[in-house]
Amino acid sequence: MEATASNLVELIRPFQGKVGATIPVLQAIQTNIGYLPPESFDLIEQEIGIPASKAYGVATFYAQFRMEPVGKHVIKLCDGTACHVKGSETIATAIRDHLGLAADEVTTPDMVFTLDEVACIGCCSLAPVLMIGEMTYGNLNVEKTREIIDEYRAKEVL
Repeated sequence: MEATASNLVELIRPFQGKVGATIPVLQAIQTNIGYLPPESFDLIEQEIGIPASKAYGVATFYAQFRMEPVGKHVIKLCDGTACHVKGSETIATAIRDHLGLAADEVTTPDMVFTLDEVACIGCCSLAPVLMIGEMTYGNLNVEKTREIIDEYRAKEVL
């Protein structure tokens, strides 16, 4: 869904009059738009009365919320202790190189991939590990990681 004012209002209005709606309304927007556009905070205030500053504060506090658009495939690379010890930094470098991401970039220019380094995925026995969508890939090495990314890239070309 595109981030137009009317689409955002359509997502926000069902939360009118609901107590504790801040996180659910932010989740609804992000689920449908992919991130929280800047204009969503003013619309939340206008439509359901939650101050824009409060909604923004909640959104920036929780790591689950994004303020920038993300790629179609979000690569969550674990950098927890087990993964770190088993080479997640090397895997991160390989992903960045393979996707052509600069040090300050997380999303490819074509909006196909976003690299998100996370504290823990909870699959320590598979370290190092990454997730793309609901799929988990473990016991990674550089070559295996490149192959996984290439499989997703090939699906985009079809």
